[in-house]
Amino acid sequence: MKKVLVTGAGGSIGINVIKYLLSEGKYEITALDLRNKNSQKKLRRYRRRINLIYGDMNDSMLIDALVKDHDYIIHLAGLMPPIADIKHNISEMIDYRGAENIIKAMNMYNPNAYFIYASSTTIYGNVKTAKTETKPKLTELDYYSNTKLKIEKLICNKVKNHIIIRLPLVLTNPKNGAFMYNVKLNSEVEAITDNDAGYLFVNALNHIEKLNKKVWNATGGEMTTDTYRHILANVLKIYGLSFKYLLTFLFVDKNFYCHTYEDSQELENILEFRSDSLSSYYMRLKRQVKGRKIAKILAKPIVVFLNRKNRGRITRILKKPISMFQKRKEK
Repeated sequence: MKKVLVTGAGGSIGINVIKYLLSEGKYEITALDLRNKNSQKKLRRYRRRINLIYGDMNDSMLIDALVKDHDYIIHLAGLMPPIADIKHNISEMIDYRGAENIIKAMNMYNPNAYFIYASSTTIYGNVKTAKTETKPKLTELDYYSNTKLKIEKLICNKVKNHIIIRLPLVLTNPKNGAFMYNVKLNSEVEAITDNDAGYLFVNALNHIEKLNKKVWNATGGEMTTDTYRHILANVLKIYGLSFKYLLTFLFVDKNFYCHTYEDSQELENILEFRSDSLSSYYMRLKRQVKGRKIAKILAKPIVVFLNRKNRGRITRILKKPISMFQKRKEK
């Protein structure tokens, strides 16, 4: 029986990877994540069917012990924006060093293992359309994207068997996983759901030779394409307002780059992982979200704002008191 190590197993994609690996019935699974209430709650139901390890990616001794004993490493662990873009060294400390520890362990103990890495399409930068050959257009302040690109280069140079899968904006239940908020509202977004993303990583193991030593864009296609404004308005309408929505909306730079993709069909032709659309995602979110009446009421003004033509004027009004406060603080 082949052994699979999944890092970041408690995340929204990781949980789906665990679910689909178990449905395959042919893998011994080790799930690695940090110990916290969220990860413990989501992974608890699987604890008798998988090897559940709580630990830090920067614990090199732990990573050595895990990597030497597995045939496949699906590396999903890492910080997500907007947190990953707040400080220039936070992604370097956590994401890069974590990936580096895996790579060192593979080269030392298990060079024939396969490393499947979840990268990001944000590395293409501020362009409307992209494909895997698109040259990245990033600034020094794009900490998250630059770190992802740096990890990709390290993998290509140091790992014998590797698959790099670039994910766009991932649609998930905001209660259970990260939902990207630092996106320009008018960006056209070709997204993917966490359910489809989980399945593609598992099915990739069935097509390992075809995918090996290549970079792929993994998106939901036309059925998950819309402007971020419309996607955000729909999520707010269903889920309601949370404090982090408001903070990100007003304060965080809009540097999570979204695109449409010229080669989005290539991976789908091999893995056939698409089963979701925006409509099915919204329906699932409605079933999963219970209560939150006050949150939904609070979200109504922002939903109206997102659909209004005079939204630019409203944005300036919202931001004016904040900028005045910042100037006073500087003085």
